[in-house]
Amino acid sequence: MTGILVPEHEIELTAVRAQGAGGQNVNKVSNAIHLRFDIRASSLPEHVKERLLRMGDHRVSRTGMVIIKAQNHRSLEMNRAEAIARLQALVAAAAHVPKKRRPTRPTRSSQRKRIESKVKRGRIKALRRKSGFDD
Repeated sequence: MTGILVPEHEIELTAVRAQGAGGQNVNKVSNAIHLRFDIRASSLPEHVKERLLRMGDHRVSRTGMVIIKAQNHRSLEMNRAEAIARLQALVAAAAHVPKKRRPTRPTRSSQRKRIESKVKRGRIKALRRKSGFDD
């Protein structure tokens, strides 16, 4: 992971009710976490902000808000930690700049082998053809 960390005060966390089955507690306890993070108002470096906004991730809205819902765990604290970890992973992915690809050229040997195999294949096919003489 890169050295870019999202400051805790820029993250808005809200406890909400989790979806799905949950037994007797399902309608009483708010264990899921809604995390909201405004990219444009954050203290992230400009190049990271731009890459986050251009990522095309479904968690990034058109207004530049990252919205993450964590509800995998029964504990509110574990869901909170998971939501923050997912945000950190998203920012780290945006901060990572892939290495520029330099196109390679085929070696002289591989070019020679390719041409030789084509010539050999052509000779094999030429032997299958009928000769031009009528007997």
